[in-house]
Amino acid sequence: MAASYYVVFSRIFYHVVPPAARTTKFLWVPPAFVTPIFVICDIVTLLTQLYGAVIVAGTQVTDPDAASKFSHGKQVVLIGLGLQIGCFGLFSVIAIRFHLTSKRFGKDFDQRTGAAPGEKYFAVGGLKRKLDRNWETLLWVVNLACLLVLGRTIYRICEFALGKTGYIEYHEWCAYVFDAVPMLPCVALFVYYHPGVYLPYLGFRLPKNIRSNQADYLPESVEISR
Repeated sequence: MAASYYVVFSRIFYHVVPPAARTTKFLWVPPAFVTPIFVICDIVTLLTQLYGAVIVAGTQVTDPDAASKFSHGKQVVLIGLGLQIGCFGLFSVIAIRFHLTSKRFGKDFDQRTGAAPGEKYFAVGGLKRKLDRNWETLLWVVNLACLLVLGRTIYRICEFALGKTGYIEYHEWCAYVFDAVPMLPCVALFVYYHPGVYLPYLGFRLPKNIRSNQADYLPESVEISR
């Protein structure tokens, strides 16, 4: 699910920010590599957690060093979860910061789309569908979903750190409230505010001329349907 957030955020960035402003200094990470960078981070953190889980699962209580192995495996899983929070937390900070700084591109975005004041939808060259101009709504959805996922990850750290004898393990309501419930709005929000309503391109890779900043995301030759 996190990978979809990376893709949507990257598409919003290229959708809103003009080519001259698409810099690493502005975004803190190379704009063209937002998705690959954080997907790789997710893979590394998941593999770390998997390695720790394998150590724990492969240890028998009759092993002479069982306590040491269990402790080592638990620490590895916690390290993986900590790295996951760190990486996803960085992405969340970047997304929230962009939300706060992207307001400067609002007027420029309207000029590039050619949409008249008060017009809700506009057309992009090469697309048969119109797009909703209120891209900030989708950015709100991404940021809210990120915060919910972060909260869920913190819960998972607490759950694993407390172990099988902890409070969470013996109280099922914790799993419903802190694990299941946060995921419901994460899915429902993207169903209701579908990215396809706001963004022209949703594929894994953007067109080459856009990735390389050789052309504006919305060509000036676009014919706007009114």
